[in-house]
Amino acid sequence: MTPLTPIVHVVDDDDSFRTAVTRLLRAAGYEVRSHASAGDFLLALPVNTPGCVVLDVRMPGPSGLDLQEAFAKRTDALPIIFLTGHGDIPMTVRAMKAGAVDFLPKPVQREALLNAVRNALERDRKNRRAREQNDILRALLETLTPREHAVFTLVAAGKANKEIAAELGTSERTVKAHRAQVMAKMQATSLAELVHIADRLQAHVQAT
Repeated sequence: MTPLTPIVHVVDDDDSFRTAVTRLLRAAGYEVRSHASAGDFLLALPVNTPGCVVLDVRMPGPSGLDLQEAFAKRTDALPIIFLTGHGDIPMTVRAMKAGAVDFLPKPVQREALLNAVRNALERDRKNRRAREQNDILRALLETLTPREHAVFTLVAAGKANKEIAAELGTSERTVKAHRAQVMAKMQATSLAELVHIADRLQAHVQAT
């Protein structure tokens, strides 16, 4: 399947500024879509399409920070670069703590914007790769039987075969057999890798 081309979304209520930024990014080779408001952007956003958002902070209706907060709840949220002519330190800190890639002043410098877009698209690529890997791990986890799942949980918690056997009311030999099945089904080549898989799955559950 051909990878989707990343889209840079420019969201700003200032028509002339939005047009200028859009032209700059297109001249640099990016596919760009412009939106006059946060609402327009959300309505037009394709589902699960790679890219990033170049977002004005202050706009009529929902602000850029409001959009960032709402957008972060989506599983396909895109990295955000803020542009503003009215930035202050608390606003910048709030945006960066919420995961913004950068917070740039208007008028924005060309190289600063292009560098921020490169960083944002790279972050999006890594985020998507991590989500794909988590989807694969969850699918593998669903192939475990209830007893194998119990063994997987206890092995990942650092329990020895003898302890697991006592806790599950079975023999060490049976635990070893289940453990081998767990390793095979989860495609883990070592105990350390199995523990890492368990940690990733747990972190994903906590994040959602």
